[in-house]
Amino acid sequence: MDIATSSLSQAHKVVLTRQPCSRVNTCSLGSVSVIGFSLPQISSPDLAKCRRKQSSSGFVKACVAVEQKTRTAIIRIGTRGSPLALAQAYETREKLKSKHPELIEDGAIHIEIIKTTGDKILSQPLADIGGKGLFTKEIDEALINGHIDIAVHSMKDVPTYLPEKTILPCNLLREDVRDAFICLTAASLADLPAGSVVGTASLRRKSQILHKYPALHVEENFRGNVQTRLAKLKGGNVQATLLALAGLKRMSMTENVASILSLDEMLPAVAQGAIGIACRSDDDKMANYLASLNHEETRLAISCERAFLETLDGSCRTPIAGYAAKDEDGNCFFRGLVASPDGTKVLETSRKGPYVYEDMIKMGKDAGQELLSRAGPGFFGN
Repeated sequence: MDIATSSLSQAHKVVLTRQPCSRVNTCSLGSVSVIGFSLPQISSPDLAKCRRKQSSSGFVKACVAVEQKTRTAIIRIGTRGSPLALAQAYETREKLKSKHPELIEDGAIHIEIIKTTGDKILSQPLADIGGKGLFTKEIDEALINGHIDIAVHSMKDVPTYLPEKTILPCNLLREDVRDAFICLTAASLADLPAGSVVGTASLRRKSQILHKYPALHVEENFRGNVQTRLAKLKGGNVQATLLALAGLKRMSMTENVASILSLDEMLPAVAQGAIGIACRSDDDKMANYLASLNHEETRLAISCERAFLETLDGSCRTPIAGYAAKDEDGNCFFRGLVASPDGTKVLETSRKGPYVYEDMIKMGKDAGQELLSRAGPGFFGN
């Protein structure tokens, strides 16, 4: 699997057996600017070049995370500011550098951190906030307005429609799509005692947990980045949580994983584990850069899953799961699921066909239509 070239420094990983360090000097060199909030404490591959300055009191001062730009950037990357989002932006930057020599020079690629609606409202479950594009809207606006040149997204955050004047021509090689079980006291969901509380902001995870393990309880408003959720778990707010394995791999934090859930136990979110990169529809230069990074097998699988999601008109209030992959015969095998929010009803379907764009779009739509018909009105309880 293609693991991000930038990850959290060892000192800043939330390891469940120890307290996180509070006085660590980190910086991310390369051209980075921040809109609306402080840069998270993460490190880039250039961390070793960072110069530490020590005050007279002996405490290490934080490095300046924003480098003075000495040249106009060739590519301005827009991203959220969470450690995972930045790891994905750094991965994109390194891939661009490896393909295009003109981008290797310092300052050729600039990273612009943008705070989104989903980042600003942390006190409510995502399902209660409503709407689509909670983690993409402000980044899309910056792209359309010309403040950035490309936008790096977690594909599962991207609505099934794209804003006018934008295209999304690039998916990087997909990471592991499975969910990871994180717990201090049990090795799996099945091992949790009745009444245990599992924290997750995802209705998809909640419904599948309760369907298979009705004796468990789910805390829905379990929000925040990976580090925040791991800290809440260690603090005893919940007994366990589920996180996307892809994100943990990209941040080199898999030591926190108690076990990995099979696809039969927990079908992933549509586009889970995939990074998508958008640009303006009239920007041929950026489109050509992105074409050099695109992993076509991933793009086709994501297209199939998103056709399924679009047919169901899925949102954060709808428990939906879907996964398309190439089987051993080179065909596309798709699995889709819808559930009632309380997990009492789960409907599943599958499709198999040629690993070709048009066929895969048809499979996704057809599977969605089947589940809509079987579910009937009022199934989702909205």
